[in-house]
Amino acid sequence: MATVREVQNGALHLRYPEFYGNVYDEAEHDRRYQTLIETHAKLFSEENPILFSTAGRSELGGNHTDHNKGRVIAATINLDTIAAVTKRNDSIVTIISEGYPPVTVDLNDLAVKKEEYNTTESLVRGIAFAFKERNLAIGGFCANTSSKVLKGSGLSSSAAIEVLCGTIFNHLYNDDVLKPVDLAQIGQFAENTYFGKPSGLMDQLACAYGGIIGIDFKHQVPKIQEVSCSFEEKGYRLVIVDTGGNHADLTHEYASVPIEMRAVAAFFDEENLRFVSEERFLSRLPDLRSSLQNDRSILRALHFFEENKRVEKMLEALEADDMKRYLELVNESGESSFCFLQNLYPSIDPTEQGLSLAVALGKEILQGQGAVRVHGGGFAGTIQAYVPIALFDRFTARMEKVFKAGSVTALAIRKAPTTALIY
Repeated sequence: MATVREVQNGALHLRYPEFYGNVYDEAEHDRRYQTLIETHAKLFSEENPILFSTAGRSELGGNHTDHNKGRVIAATINLDTIAAVTKRNDSIVTIISEGYPPVTVDLNDLAVKKEEYNTTESLVRGIAFAFKERNLAIGGFCANTSSKVLKGSGLSSSAAIEVLCGTIFNHLYNDDVLKPVDLAQIGQFAENTYFGKPSGLMDQLACAYGGIIGIDFKHQVPKIQEVSCSFEEKGYRLVIVDTGGNHADLTHEYASVPIEMRAVAAFFDEENLRFVSEERFLSRLPDLRSSLQNDRSILRALHFFEENKRVEKMLEALEADDMKRYLELVNESGESSFCFLQNLYPSIDPTEQGLSLAVALGKEILQGQGAVRVHGGGFAGTIQAYVPIALFDRFTARMEKVFKAGSVTALAIRKAPTTALIY
């Protein structure tokens, strides 16, 4: 539990480096947590809440591979959602997040409600149901949250909330018995079944785990490989650039990727591409073209096979401390997404290509140094770049001149998993 005075006196300072990397504003984070505690007291008349932190994530490799049981590499980042929480003696959960209407859920009713699709209420209800299914305890709580996980930026703000809610139930009522992988699976279940979005598991795992992880989704229980690396210490700043982009409903564009990959898998009587060998795929290309009448699905399958191998090579490069090779592979991933996966602009509006423009501009600025690629789902939104620290100011100025002030965000790798802040 924490009070404003304890935060003012530096109680959290020893935790900040594992949360926010090597470069951060200590006073700014003190103000964040102080404001959070003060707001909790105003909202709930409770002055000594427990503090929680769950971070966003950045996909480093494995673009659109997880939904076909592929491999990915992802990182927990220094932008987090923080919460001040107090336990209740009843079954009511109340969450008040900055800029959003209050969320109230009675845990006595855990049925799926279609009218709650795409709401935070559905996520709370689904997470509570998953805890009960595991014979774990649930109960009411009051929480207020503040977030630096940029919404719509591909940093998984929704997954951060899911994992945060699970972390609160886990800490308040179950003595932290669940591990990050359990919290991730519970979050995915809630998103799939209660929220109504058929997401993979990468986002939740990367938000929950801490650090850089390779994830292999071939089997039901994902295989996790932890990797230790600081891009800053290697002389590079990991950044995302928000290109703005098309605000139309892009659900069809996103959904077409797994659908088309699975159409190729179905040709070989498999549900997912992971269970089709690349050799078999290549040997049947003429038959595939004739049967599917969709060359894009074949190109997307080709991306899947190559990206899977690329993730393994990226992990090997990081383990070998070979930054040059790693960045070469990042650039290869970006080229594959552009050429074969084709997720840099929506097919419904090829005149709007903010991501393509940002990638082109990034390459021109970097002149063969660093790397640049699409970030996350694509079609609109953000690109990712590894920028030599000496070029960072120039990169930022030129990108923000074309897009908007504040469109460039520097990231750092967060070491800590989702957690209550015990000090």
